[in-house]
Amino acid sequence: MRRSIALLGLPILVLAGCAAPGSGPAAPGSGPAAPASAPPTTTPDQRWAAFYQRAGEVADAWRPGQAWRSGYVPLEEGTVLTGDPGFTADAKLAFGNGWFREQIELPTATPAAGTIRFPDGTLRVPLISAAEAYAQLDKGDPPPCAGRPAAPPPDGGVPKPGGGPTVEPGPDGPVSSTADHPCVPLTVTGVKLGSASVRTSRGQATVPAWLFTVEGLRTPVARLAVAKPAIGAVPAAVDPGRPLADGLVTAQSLDTADGTRLDYRVGVGACDTGITPLVLERDDVVVVGAGVTPPTGPCTMQLVMKPVSVTLKAPLGGRAVLDVASGTPLTASGPR
Repeated sequence: MRRSIALLGLPILVLAGCAAPGSGPAAPGSGPAAPASAPPTTTPDQRWAAFYQRAGEVADAWRPGQAWRSGYVPLEEGTVLTGDPGFTADAKLAFGNGWFREQIELPTATPAAGTIRFPDGTLRVPLISAAEAYAQLDKGDPPPCAGRPAAPPPDGGVPKPGGGPTVEPGPDGPVSSTADHPCVPLTVTGVKLGSASVRTSRGQATVPAWLFTVEGLRTPVARLAVAKPAIGAVPAAVDPGRPLADGLVTAQSLDTADGTRLDYRVGVGACDTGITPLVLERDDVVVVGAGVTPPTGPCTMQLVMKPVSVTLKAPLGGRAVLDVASGTPLTASGPR
C-alpha cells in the first residue's frame, strides 16, 4: 500500500525523524499566572496567538455531514494490522508498498451483511468478497532489484533468470523499474472473515474485515470488508484562503491517536529550529500544527518531516483532527 504526503507547495521532500516528542502548549487562558513582581515576558500563548486565531477559524468552519455522526466514516486506511506483526525491514517495506502474492484460492462469494459496532451503537453494512478485498490489498509486484529471490511463476514453470519478479494477471507488475535493496513480496497463505478495530468518526469501532494470514508475520493483515456504498466520505478541507503566519507550520500526517495522546508529523523548513507542537481542543474537533523559529539567514528550500506529540485534556474519541493550515482532516497512516 502506498502512501503520499501533501507538500503544500514546497519543492523538495526530505524525510527526517529526529525531533523529540513533547506535549503541546495549552490553549490561551489555561496556564498559571506570572507573579506580580515578575518582569514582563512573552508567554507561549502570546507567542503563538496567530495559531490559536487560525485554529479557531478552522474549528468554527468544521461542518461534517450526517454520516459523520450516524454512518460509517473510517479515519484509517483500509489495510490495518491486528497486532504487532514482528516486521523485518524487508517485510515492513513490502507492507508499506502493498507488495503481496497469494498461494491460496481466494473466495469470490459475497458474504451476508455485517455489523459495525461503535461505542454509541451498531450499523449493518454490505460486505465485499475475499477476492475483492485482496485486490484492494495488493498494489503490485516489487521492482527488479538485487537480493530478491526468484518467485515461482503462476503456471508452475521455471522461475525467471536472475530472480526478477513474475508478473501476475491483472493490475500487478513492478511499481518501479529499479531499486537498490531486496524487494520481496509478502506471501498470503490463508484468509478468513473476522473483524478489526478501526478509528472512525464515531470513535473506535469493530469493523468486519478479511484477515489474511501472511507468511513470516505473527499477526494477520486485515483488509476492511465494508462495501464502498456504505463508506462515508471524510468532509473536504476548509481552506481559510491565506498563508500561515510566520513561524507556524502545517500538520502533514497523523501517526497514532491513543487516548489523550496524538503523535503526528509536521512539515518544517530544513533550517527551522525550536519546533513546538500546538493544539486547540474543542468538544467536537481538535486542530493541530506547530510553531518554529525560522532561520535568520539563507537556507535550502526543503520540507523536512518531524514527529511531534501533544497530550489532550480528554480522550480523542470520535473528534476530527484537523490541520491548522487547510482544515484537512488527518487520518492515521499506519506503521512507520
